[in-house]
Amino acid sequence: MATPLTGPRSGVVTAALAFSGMVVSVMFTLVVPIIPDLPRLLSASPDDASWAITATLLASAVFTPVSGRLGDMYGKRRMIVISLSVMIAGSLICSLSSLLPVVVFGRALQGCAVGVIPLGISIMRDLLPPERLGSAMALMSATLGAGGAAGLPLGAFVAQYADWHMLFLVSAAMGATGLVLTLTIVPGSPVRSGGRFDVLGAAGLSAGLLCLLLPISKGGSWGWTSPLTLGLFAAAAVILLVWGFVQLRIADPLVDLRTTVRRQVLLTNLASIAFGFAMFATGLVFPQVLQAPAASGYGLELSLLQAGLCMAVGGGMMIVLSPVSARLTAARGPKVTLMCGGLLTVAGYTCAVFLMDEVWHLVLAATVVSSGAGLGYAAMPASIMGSVPASETAAANGLNSLMRSIGTASASAVISAVLAAHSMPLGSAVLPTRGGLELALLIAVCAGVVGVLLAAFLPRRPGPGARAPAAARMTVSREP
Repeated sequence: MATPLTGPRSGVVTAALAFSGMVVSVMFTLVVPIIPDLPRLLSASPDDASWAITATLLASAVFTPVSGRLGDMYGKRRMIVISLSVMIAGSLICSLSSLLPVVVFGRALQGCAVGVIPLGISIMRDLLPPERLGSAMALMSATLGAGGAAGLPLGAFVAQYADWHMLFLVSAAMGATGLVLTLTIVPGSPVRSGGRFDVLGAAGLSAGLLCLLLPISKGGSWGWTSPLTLGLFAAAAVILLVWGFVQLRIADPLVDLRTTVRRQVLLTNLASIAFGFAMFATGLVFPQVLQAPAASGYGLELSLLQAGLCMAVGGGMMIVLSPVSARLTAARGPKVTLMCGGLLTVAGYTCAVFLMDEVWHLVLAATVVSSGAGLGYAAMPASIMGSVPASETAAANGLNSLMRSIGTASASAVISAVLAAHSMPLGSAVLPTRGGLELALLIAVCAGVVGVLLAAFLPRRPGPGARAPAAARMTVSREP
């Protein structure tokens, strides 16, 4: 077993890991302000230019569970270093070119870094004393939303006052800082699972996820009933079923499916999909209302930077509430924290349905939604790690992050389709109607309700310091 860090050292390690988590989250939303301009900047059609966003989503979904398993086997700190290094390389590639294939490749490399957050949470379980573990995991989880919210105004500011390539230089500089902090401050975890890496399992999971997420992301432009869309969905079903059958019958699977079907883990992962859907709706609906012209009947006419600052308030609240989430989870268990988070999310979106006429209305609603998501995100790793062996925490947390990614991808597809179906021309622009925006918010409410109901069926378990079931084969070797 690992020797827990004590005193100020544990706080410094937590801060270094949380900063790396913020770096990855900021990277995802830093380019959001330039999305409408990507076709012009990359000299491509809107559909082709959208691959610069889709590539990051697909790469993150594929690489996260793989990096988690590699971290369990060969060292979590080592995989964080590799992930950040790949992100830096991708950022530099994007900063040096305006060619679509090059930027898409660089964005895919950036997406490979999203596993840093579940890996960091897993290191915390290995190294931090029980009394500090809950608050540290809550802070690390909060960086997922807080970093994303911070990336919006930062990206808008850079895009407004500098060349768009500077966005990627900022990402590279932040990644380099996180890399240095990891190398100099974060110790290696001695907890390893051993075994042999399942290359065929990784290839099968990657193929299945690509066939699933690609039509979810591109179905709106391809057509939801097109042969390509339906064919990929069918291929995903077949590939993932075969993959699961094989995983249950090999000695060292990429994902231990017997662990994932335990009630605690299964329900938490399903709730993660609902929470990911509900949280992502914030970034799809609220900025449009804040920036739309008054002639739309609902627009508040803020600049991109002003709208980003409004959304950043909710992200900051996620950080503020992280110790509250930790105390609530320690006292009542992750089930209660998840339910409270879901109820707050539902309340925030319900408020927005009826109050959407002033800037403060949307700031309040976004803050309440983000607070709920922060509670939920912080409780998920505590719920997962109460039910998996110490030697499988990185893989289990990586799979949980994948479930959130599926939720966000689904939210993007569903809400974008709803807003496109309820749109109106306004001058040379096409904007969603107020009714379409309200319908999108009601869909987010439903996602939040689903998350609450799933959390209600979770068994009561101890907090994040709980002992997991008997571990699978595990070796202890000091990570360099």
